[in-house]
Amino acid sequence: MELTTSTYVDASPETVWRVLTDFDEYPEWNPFLRVTGRANEGAHLSVELRPPGRRATTFRPTVTGVEFERELRWLGHLLVAGLYDGEHRFRVDPEGDGTRFTQSERFEGLLVGVVNRWLGVGSSVEAGFVAMNDALRARAEAMAGAAEEVAA
Repeated sequence: MELTTSTYVDASPETVWRVLTDFDEYPEWNPFLRVTGRANEGAHLSVELRPPGRRATTFRPTVTGVEFERELRWLGHLLVAGLYDGEHRFRVDPEGDGTRFTQSERFEGLLVGVVNRWLGVGSSVEAGFVAMNDALRARAEAMAGAAEEVAA
């Protein structure tokens, strides 16, 4: 199973990347995720998932890919690999004068059906993706606007 959401951001990929990877600031703007750790390949993170209408869940994925200002991926497992695995991916792609921000997650493993029902994957988690995308867009666009005012 895979979920994918996307939004256009009227800000540069550099600004979107800065917002995405500044985990310390997530409590200020991100309604869906709280992340502790660094966006470095091989790093272990602590991620609190807060799907709308559901209880928060914490897991500890490993960063599996970082392409500066383009892509961030992490992979988490429930107990052991193969039981329930989720690969989360963020893409930052230039589009016109702004950026296309895409968030996706691919779920695999023996317990996918059971765990996805418990987490509300498909409805609640997708709503969380959309809420985060919207909040990231608002924050990046506000930062871009503030930078333009300072430059003027």
